[in-house]
Amino acid sequence: MFDLLDISQIISLISVMAVAASISGFMAGLLGVGGGIIMVPALYYAFTVLGYDESTKMHLALGTSLAIIIPTSVMSTRTHMKYEAVDFTLIKSFGLFVAAGVLIGTFLASNLETKKLLLIFSIFSGCVGLFFIFFREKLGATPRNIPNSIKSIIGTIIGFVSVPLGIGGGSLSVPFMRLFGYSIRNAIGTSAAIGFLISVVGASSMSLSGNFFDTVTTPLSLGYVNLPGFLVFVPVTMMMAPLGAKVVHKIDKDLLSKIFGFFLLLISARSFYEYFLF
Repeated sequence: MFDLLDISQIISLISVMAVAASISGFMAGLLGVGGGIIMVPALYYAFTVLGYDESTKMHLALGTSLAIIIPTSVMSTRTHMKYEAVDFTLIKSFGLFVAAGVLIGTFLASNLETKKLLLIFSIFSGCVGLFFIFFREKLGATPRNIPNSIKSIIGTIIGFVSVPLGIGGGSLSVPFMRLFGYSIRNAIGTSAAIGFLISVVGASSMSLSGNFFDTVTTPLSLGYVNLPGFLVFVPVTMMMAPLGAKVVHKIDKDLLSKIFGFFLLLISARSFYEYFLF
């Protein structure tokens, strides 16, 4: 489809995606989020410009975002491991429930219309923005044991909502761990590793779902995973994620959290606008 665009449109499109990839990669390492909350609207914009099918372009944005998070979360997790900030014991007891939630979430995402997915994304990004502005640093300070019943319920919920939003789950898993007294750095590091699990299961299931349960006519796509979008984002996000992860252990993040929160509110407003235009 690139041959239908003039050179200025192509440059503008790649520039927007590159900037979004830089921000999402850096934030993935810095704040323990997968970066999908930034990648999804950027991919949706790109697919709109490219004239992709209205009925599947949001599904493609979600699936492609999850695929991009795979290498990004690997780079982020490896950096956090150097600072011993990843709790693999929690991940082992948490992971099965997260994976189960992802599979249920895939079924939901595959059967919702683009307009409804837009609405869900816009509401969620607004709520997360408010959380980063007002509440992120105000949660628990005393470490507490997390009951297995809570792990099963919250793990399933985190996996479930991650696919319809195209995110790595950090926006939910970080505050969850903070609530039980995890330090902010350990919560971020562990969240990055959980994001890897979510993205692998989510991208795989979205790809299979798009192939077997829908007729995706978008060129160069594996089900709901678009390869050009993946290839544009991945090199940049992989470079930026370790930088963000290193910064976590060197600066106070309160101001950055607030800036990110306001940025998410702008994304939410833009997504609402797209929803009402649809």
